[in-house]
Amino acid sequence: MTTNTSHTVFLWGPRIAGILVAMFLALFALDVFTKSSFVAALPELAVHLIPSLLVLTVLAMGWKFEWVGAIAFMGLAALYATMARGRLDWIITVSGPLLVVGVLFLASWHHRATRHRNL
Repeated sequence: MTTNTSHTVFLWGPRIAGILVAMFLALFALDVFTKSSFVAALPELAVHLIPSLLVLTVLAMGWKFEWVGAIAFMGLAALYATMARGRLDWIITVSGPLLVVGVLFLASWHHRATRHRNL
């Protein structure tokens, strides 16, 4: 039997972690302002924010359907690890948090299924 606190953690943990990962990835986009003026950097900023927007899109899908969030976040982690092949530091920095969020969504989905089965 689970407590109300554990239900809250399982429900909100992956969602908050997903938001934090999107914000973390958005920080990498800020380096465009070191190269040129603010106005000239705006188009490049938009391109650099695509990964964060992708994470937010996956998060929106996972918000309602945890299994979709689990598969999609783990898929994003694997995709980035494949793209950054040979750069272990990049893989750990980017794919690691994505994988953690995917596992959190998987745990949330499992918790929800178990909780409904026990009711």
